[in-house]
Amino acid sequence: MSGIAGEGCEILVPTSERKPLADIERSIVKTYRKKIWSKFTKAIKEYNLVEDGDKIAVAISGGKDSLLMAKLFQELQRHGQMNFELEFLVMDPGYHENVKELLIDNCQYLNIPIKIYPSDVFQVVDRIAQEYPCYMCARMRRGFLYAKAKELGCNKLALGHHFNDVIETTMLNVLYAGNFKTMLPKLRATNFEDIELIRPMYLIEEQYIKNFTQSSGIWPLNCACMVAAKKIGNKRYEIKEMISNIKKDFKDVDKSIFRAAENVNMDSILGWQKDGEKHSYLDFYYDEE
Repeated sequence: MSGIAGEGCEILVPTSERKPLADIERSIVKTYRKKIWSKFTKAIKEYNLVEDGDKIAVAISGGKDSLLMAKLFQELQRHGQMNFELEFLVMDPGYHENVKELLIDNCQYLNIPIKIYPSDVFQVVDRIAQEYPCYMCARMRRGFLYAKAKELGCNKLALGHHFNDVIETTMLNVLYAGNFKTMLPKLRATNFEDIELIRPMYLIEEQYIKNFTQSSGIWPLNCACMVAAKKIGNKRYEIKEMISNIKKDFKDVDKSIFRAAENVNMDSILGWQKDGEKHSYLDFYYDEE
């Protein structure tokens, strides 16, 4: 668990020396135009994630997802048609000094002007949520980022969740929580007025994020949380492996899972919940006579 962006503990080894910044930035709109840049701009347009006058807090954990997200936003600001501001926020939950140095070095090299705000999240989570640290850590970190974004006058908080995070969350809910619920590309903050959470990497597949990171020669942060490192097994990783195995026989099963959340047939489900109120199809069954 490297950060609020939901990045995993897989160590990404660069396939080359660290490339010049200009080459890294160029590769986003050239080499990875179809698989990364176009998917990023499609999500921005399709879900109306960025508008003129926005001030966006971009959450940087130091992992592969958030570093790429920062560069994508910079490209959008440089070449896009909208006028918006960016704040690059790092919430330090208690990183080891070596980890923090790597984060700072990567951001300096990539020309990401971060602002670091310390906290004691790791210590608190270790004390109160040892059995389920990742869930509690994510909630605490997100609350911290919301508060800091609001303090800086931002109206949006961007997180680095990608396509695979979306489908894995969907399957986690189906298999373990017994409900059909997915990550949304944007939503209004519950406890922080006038702030929206946005997920601009919503359509980008994780493999291409890995490819970009490795080919750029960047060493992102991986599993920086010592609380989670004590745990053996993680349901999200089990789901990731399960989907990967199913894809061997059903190539596009990941895309089908994603589309299922876009194509819910309300005439063919047993029940649903809206605004906290539960409904059964039987509530409306006789209305159709």
